[in-house]
Amino acid sequence: MSVILGADAHGNKLKDIVKSYLIELGNEVIDTTDTNKDFVDNTLAVVAEVNKTDDNLGIVFDAFGAGPFMVATKIKGMVAAEVSDERSAYMTRGHNNARIITVGAELVGETLAKNIAQSFISADYDGGRHQIRVDMLNKMS
Repeated sequence: MSVILGADAHGNKLKDIVKSYLIELGNEVIDTTDTNKDFVDNTLAVVAEVNKTDDNLGIVFDAFGAGPFMVATKIKGMVAAEVSDERSAYMTRGHNNARIITVGAELVGETLAKNIAQSFISADYDGGRHQIRVDMLNKMS
């Protein structure tokens, strides 16, 4: 598994902090950030890398997390969640098979962002009864 990170200019500093943390923990990290581009292009770059293998996960940082969330959910088959706490990050992976989360750098501090990232990538998709809803989500886009 690779963790794919991306950010616009507003989320780049927090992304760099999380990136260093994830690397310290021994994770393979791919950074697709281009701070000269907006959140739309940066989110699409993360989605493209995440979709290269079934086990890649992505995190996109911008000011509030809402924009990248909207972009990611427009891509067929992509389940994404905007999160600002550890439990939501963990549960959206476990119950919704989210492959991307989005984080707002103006909402989340450094320590919380690290915990969110770790919670997200450490969770496994539970499948089972949750697959019905995941299938429903995937049919929508």
